Amino acid sequence: MKVTGHCHCGEISFEAEVDPAQVRICHCTDCQTLTGTAFRTTVPSLPGTFVLKSGAPKIYIKTADSGNKRAHAFCPDCGTPIYAAAPEPSPASYGLRIGVLDRRVELRPSRQGWCRSALPWSMDLTGGQHFERQP
Repeated sequence: MKVTGHCHCGEISFEAEVDPAQVRICHCTDCQTLTGTAFRTTVPSLPGTFVLKSGAPKIYIKTADSGNKRAHAFCPDCGTPIYAAAPEPSPASYGLRIGVLDRRVELRPSRQGWCRSALPWSMDLTGGQHFERQP
């Protein structure tokens, strides 16, 4: 599936190919902190398909407890997270943040990881009140 995406202010835009069956949620504490919310939802780009169309993201290198490094890219103007990838000049794949994709409604998560770190309420969001807009 071909996807396009952009940051909140529009400075950064890109396109890529993704497999909709590979959408995942991560509940690790790094993802909670980096998103400022309960979990992160991503889909990997297919190898060699990510193309930056405009802008230049700022890169933050995070070293995990395992010692693995990830390059987290975000818009330097509005701060929108764009992707994470291996910290090398031309990574094979990019973990695209679902919220920046134009076709995100078509990308339903098929698995969840790091569930042992999940906030207990985040595993069942069916309860509580639901509003179509800000109450």
